[in-house]
Amino acid sequence: MRALQIAAAGMSAQQMRVEVISNNLANMNTTGYNARRAEFADLHYQQMARPGTISAADGTVLPTGVQLGLGVRPTAVSQMLQQGTVISTGGDLDLSIEGEGYFEITLPDGRPAYTRDGGLKRTGDGLIVTSDGFPVVPDITIPRDARSISINANGEVYASFNDRIEPEMLGQFTMATFVNPRGLEAIGSNLFLETPASGPSVVNAPGEDGLGTLRQGYLEESSVDPVKEVTDLIEAQRGYELNSKVITTADQMLSATVQIR
Repeated sequence: MRALQIAAAGMSAQQMRVEVISNNLANMNTTGYNARRAEFADLHYQQMARPGTISAADGTVLPTGVQLGLGVRPTAVSQMLQQGTVISTGGDLDLSIEGEGYFEITLPDGRPAYTRDGGLKRTGDGLIVTSDGFPVVPDITIPRDARSISINANGEVYASFNDRIEPEMLGQFTMATFVNPRGLEAIGSNLFLETPASGPSVVNAPGEDGLGTLRQGYLEESSVDPVKEVTDLIEAQRGYELNSKVITTADQMLSATVQIR
């Protein structure tokens, strides 16, 4: 009975949807996190009678045929590329990206990675790094005697000193963008890796070639909408229950068949 396999595929799909929703809710307070959405497609169809098949000697053809679907399969878990709410923190190294783009950082093995988490820190040597200690590209070091740091919308970093009137420019942040940001590979810790699906990174200064600008003292919150996620969770739960009822019904039908004497 096909209904058993079809319903089992449906339960597996709804279970995966619940897992994606639970991950969204778990990251509702994660800086720069974009909500994910599970996407599905119908499986192969068994052609009992193909549409257009000749059904009579006079050339009459079947207008629709008989095509029996065999269930559902997951196709993707896509990022919903939406700007999260920007909140004020007052931190001199807290940066929100207003628009498109990612900060580029260097992993310990030398590979480049990308993030929208602008909660930056400094090391004991003054190097600007992420919360995990990965240096931001390009390397910018804040002198020990700097009184304050200011970062403008174009990513230029200035340091003010007690013995100088004019601030000193320490460097300028760059940002990366991709043809297909949904093709980036998430590796955790708010980091992404470039893949053939994303295309190569295009690096430029903030505000140029369609890149977003920076705002100092702010952070981008998660784009997760808790109300929508809970609604989707209820819908997925009901879908799981309905598929389980199909299995129960199919089992009862098989039981009735076995009991025929």
